[in-house]
Amino acid sequence: MNLREQIAAEAASWLGTPYHHQAMVKGAGVDCAMILVAVYGKFGLLPPDFDPRPYPQDWHLHRDAERYLGYLMQFGREITESELQKGDVAVWKFGRAFSHGGICLDGTGLIHSYIGRGVVLDDRYQAELAHREVRYFSFIQ
Repeated sequence: MNLREQIAAEAASWLGTPYHHQAMVKGAGVDCAMILVAVYGKFGLLPPDFDPRPYPQDWHLHRDAERYLGYLMQFGREITESELQKGDVAVWKFGRAFSHGGICLDGTGLIHSYIGRGVVLDDRYQAELAHREVRYFSFIQ
């Protein structure tokens, strides 16, 4: 398996994990930020001591600061939708900032942790995400 396939497989191993703000325990709880930290960290694509916590659950509703986007820009490189591949990240604007991300699969597949649903496999163009501003990043060189 190449690195992109390994990332997708690791993300899939989190499917069914409940949503829990700031958690990072497979099978017990994770949010959309910490699943990225867990998956990309496992493959050495983030510094071993990287941890964005603490962060308020509703920070994106009250602040313009692009905290989530800033981390993606620091550790990854922005790509276009046409460059998007399995194992890359999509991040959507909710509220005033880019604040929801997931791991892209082939086609329009996406694994992400969503409030009330937990870690699920969705389509990147599903109703909740369809009309939101989106950007793409890759951690793979």
